Amino acid sequence: MKKQESGTEPKLSTKTTKEESPALNELFTDGIRDLYWAENHLVKALPKMISAATSSDLIAAIESHLVETKGHVARLEQIFELLGEKPVAKKCDAMEGLTKEGEGIIEETEAGTSTRDVGIILASQKVEHYEIASYNGLFQIATTLGLTEVADILEKTLSEEKLADSKLSDIAGNELNYKAAEEA
Repeated sequence: MKKQESGTEPKLSTKTTKEESPALNELFTDGIRDLYWAENHLVKALPKMISAATSSDLIAAIESHLVETKGHVARLEQIFELLGEKPVAKKCDAMEGLTKEGEGIIEETEAGTSTRDVGIILASQKVEHYEIASYNGLFQIATTLGLTEVADILEKTLSEEKLADSKLSDIAGNELNYKAAEEA
């Protein structure tokens, strides 16, 4: 904490630097490495979801997000560069688990059904919510550390993740859930 100029009560600083908080900086860098692994893993996992989906809207949404995800990888590489770090991935157990869960849904549902598509949406939204939480938390830390350019990059990706989640909700709610409910 830093003291106020004109008083005796401590005032919380709204911004710090990497040098002032090496532990927070290491936590932040570790989080970037985790997301780097997660996004690269998704680049490999999303094509499986595309090939398992039936709904043309769902397929288009996942294809679009695959393109965005490749961009997210590139942005994370840009962040590593801004941090003066080499792009290094740290295995993300959460993302590995979420994608395995998605694979399980595909295996457990009948091909060509709306039920499978709804399951793919459910699994995809779990992934999106993990990413939203991660990008939001790292955005907050970057802001605290005074990494304005990095925070801007994270905020852009965060917006795309939120939009992807919203699109999935729309696809499910507009028709797909109702079709699945009518399946035998």
